[in-house]
Amino acid sequence: MRLIDAAEVHAALDYAALTDRLERMFREGCELPVRHHHVIKTPQGPRGGLDGTLLLMPAWQVGKHFGVKMVTVFPDNAQKSLPAVMGLYLLADATTGNPIALIDGPSITVRRTASASALASRYLSRDDAKVMLMVGAGALAPHLIAAHAATRPISKALIWARDENKARALAASFKDAKFQAIAAKDLASAVAEADIVSCATLSKEPLVRGAWLKAGAHVDLVGAFTPEMRESDDESIRRARVFVDTRSGALKEGGDVVQPLRSGVLKPEGVVADLFELTRAEKKGRTGPREITLFKSVGTALEDLAAAELTVERTA
Repeated sequence: MRLIDAAEVHAALDYAALTDRLERMFREGCELPVRHHHVIKTPQGPRGGLDGTLLLMPAWQVGKHFGVKMVTVFPDNAQKSLPAVMGLYLLADATTGNPIALIDGPSITVRRTASASALASRYLSRDDAKVMLMVGAGALAPHLIAAHAATRPISKALIWARDENKARALAASFKDAKFQAIAAKDLASAVAEADIVSCATLSKEPLVRGAWLKAGAHVDLVGAFTPEMRESDDESIRRARVFVDTRSGALKEGGDVVQPLRSGVLKPEGVVADLFELTRAEKKGRTGPREITLFKSVGTALEDLAAAELTVERTA
């Protein structure tokens, strides 16, 4: 069994190729059991610390491969100078069960998450989208910027974060890119300028206001992964045609869809399509240049499986 580290994953998974692979996997489909969620008690828990979480996300295609991503979330790790989120991905032969590779989990996750947004953008953003806004400057932000730039002719990437220093640092990291990267001071004006608005935050209150969106904008919501979190307001939902990565996940987990469904701002039939339906041409994506589209992503084990397969192929 091979061991594949983070550096190898990042070198293997360029965004265009991974986006193509995700598109193929959504078209083909795979078996997707419900993810397993377990609480891991910690010694410090009774003394005011936080317990850990174990997530197990399996997926397989009959006669091909199966994989399981194991993710651990231990919020108190910051006190020990350790990442709060860690994980591994096991890829195996679905005919024999023989393990093929053990792969770094966080690198698989950020690459496939960004590429899923790029895949949605193929169907939902304008072909001539030139200005993108990145809301948030965390670990996922540089991957989202690069993935969108690999999909559309981005000439300017605006970056806004609550900590302006982080936004400046992220912009500086793209000094050699083919596009201009600029830290934005005012969120409202940055949203109004952007053809693509991508968000990756842990916000519990809406950041992007629908009133700010210009005609033809595409909104890509990747953070706010629990029902209590939210990155966009009700007006964003009202003005947009709404799409999701998977109905089974986004309609239960992502606050940007869950909360409007609960309040009645969004009806279930108002969710136009998921990535299965878009890639199979069962539903239409963007239908006009002035239409506003909104995509909510919460992730799926299908994306991890596709990314793991491509990683193994390209590191052979």
